Amino acid sequence: MSQLSKAVSIHPYFKINEGRVDDFKSLMNDFVESTSSEAACLYYDFSICDDVAFCREAYIDADAILVHLANVGAHLEASGLLAEMIRLEMHGPADQLDKLRGPLADLPVEYFVQVTGIQQ
Repeated sequence: MSQLSKAVSIHPYFKINEGRVDDFKSLMNDFVESTSSEAACLYYDFSICDDVAFCREAYIDADAILVHLANVGAHLEASGLLAEMIRLEMHGPADQLDKLRGPLADLPVEYFVQVTGIQQ
């Protein structure tokens, strides 16, 4: 079996304010455009179900997540005018998640520690 990846994925869910779905969809494009220049991003996309948006994203390690969050900080701030982040999860190896706990201490993050898997 191959070694487990050091990758960390972020799972934010946003409850979009009434009448603001189209505005939030526009902001999604801004997030994507800013993230497209991040070489350490493994994947990044948005999906939506009624008035709840989800961003599916992963990075090579915790350091790449911190770079990403700094890169999209203005967009995150703007999202607060259009939606409420109702859930935020981080999934990855314990050593990588531990690197995020201090810098993200002010956020309501749920940390899911990787147990088993494969990297192809």
